[in-house]
Amino acid sequence: MGNHKNKIAIISNSLGLGGAEKFASLLSHILTNSGYEIHNIIIEDVIKYPVSGKLVNLGAEKNKDISVVRKFKKGLKIKQYIKNNAISIVIDNRSRPLLIREIFAKYVYNSTKIIYVVHLSKLEIYLSKPIFLSRMIYKSARKIVCVSKSIEQAIISNYKLKNTTTIYNPQPIDSDESIDFVALPEKFFIYFGRLSEHQKNLTLMLDSFATSKVYEQGFHLILIGAGESKTLLESKIKDLHLSKYVAIKPFSENVLSYVKRARASVLSSNYEGFPMSIVESLSVGIPVISVDCPTGPKEIIIDKNNGLLVEMNNNEALSNAFITFAFDDFIYQQCKLNAKKSIEHLSVENISKQWENVLNSI
Repeated sequence: MGNHKNKIAIISNSLGLGGAEKFASLLSHILTNSGYEIHNIIIEDVIKYPVSGKLVNLGAEKNKDISVVRKFKKGLKIKQYIKNNAISIVIDNRSRPLLIREIFAKYVYNSTKIIYVVHLSKLEIYLSKPIFLSRMIYKSARKIVCVSKSIEQAIISNYKLKNTTTIYNPQPIDSDESIDFVALPEKFFIYFGRLSEHQKNLTLMLDSFATSKVYEQGFHLILIGAGESKTLLESKIKDLHLSKYVAIKPFSENVLSYVKRARASVLSSNYEGFPMSIVESLSVGIPVISVDCPTGPKEIIIDKNNGLLVEMNNNEALSNAFITFAFDDFIYQQCKLNAKKSIEHLSVENISKQWENVLNSI
């Protein structure tokens, strides 16, 4: 159990639609159950995931200040909150692309013990450039927690930092809620996550689904999520004449109810960190088709064992994966059989112990 005297603040951009935000929600529950007092501080007023502990929503405070002044005032409020509530450890879960903002964050955190979390293989989103100045900020952190081993190796290699460790994202805490399945097709593949073409490369998924022609045998593709690329994807679906077979559904807090009914989940990203959608899918016994993007998929998926791992940006390879899981029942059933047990090491209990070890070591 954790030290009950330890008060921890988890600071996130929001509790919105992404994997980092879902991670913040899960971590708050994990650490609360470990005996810590958790304070969840969010910068923007977007809440889709529940948290355990106290929630401090700085985005809910409306004012007419210009952006830079508003952000400065939020920083000062965080500084005062940390002091007033005797916060002993800050887990910084934000994206951190702007160096000047992170210099200010050092002032905000002052002497509080800091743990930074890095969620993506595009390191500059979490460790600001230029690298030599970034090193000066992050070398004093008590720990930099990376969500994949590949991310940690890249940080050690590029930033020459020695205070890193890897803790994978845990399995989700499943709910027993049900949804109305009337509108769902009998056979379908599923993508769930942010609708961001820049990162998720969803047009490749649509092109490969079209090339595979599995829809001619009754298979559909469902995309669940929200994001800036929704209009682009709707247009792409029409251009491919797939409107009868591909649907975009809004974000659902109970997305696993959809996933449990799917043939497989699909990921076509340009880059990731440690994709929670893969872990979530496998946790409910549903195998995964994923491109081998940096980073994460190859640390979870064993090809033809719990899913299919294919070359990224390869339409033919992804198309063939759709065909394999649609019609090769031997390979599909083998992957489905192995899905749950392949991520036993990512149980909440195991990940909780790893976080406790880090917290106790600092």
